[in-house]
Amino acid sequence: MIIVRFIWRSTKKSMIIYNVTSNVALPIADQWLIWMKDIHIPEVLNTGLFTHYRILRLLDVDESEAITYAVQYFASNRENCQKYLDEFAPALREKSLKQWGEQVISFRTLMEAVE
Repeated sequence: MIIVRFIWRSTKKSMIIYNVTSNVALPIADQWLIWMKDIHIPEVLNTGLFTHYRILRLLDVDESEAITYAVQYFASNRENCQKYLDEFAPALREKSLKQWGEQVISFRTLMEAVE
């Protein structure tokens, strides 16, 4: 009996996702979302380091005081994402803090698309 095993290894580069999850106070939620779409996200994309983005709203969470969104930015490689984090993120985070203060609390994660 002959057993043949195949090990599949993708030669395709994995997509890197920079995820920013934000808890946005209800009184400013609509304004914040407009600001994200019209100002902040275009600034991030204009760095040329991400190919596209997606905005998601978390479900099944308490929205009595805030709405939680996740904005995902897609990079073709980890180096592009790291360059963004090193060269552009600090100034854009400061700009966001000046605009919204403590009304928006965010945390960031870096992910790799497996499939």
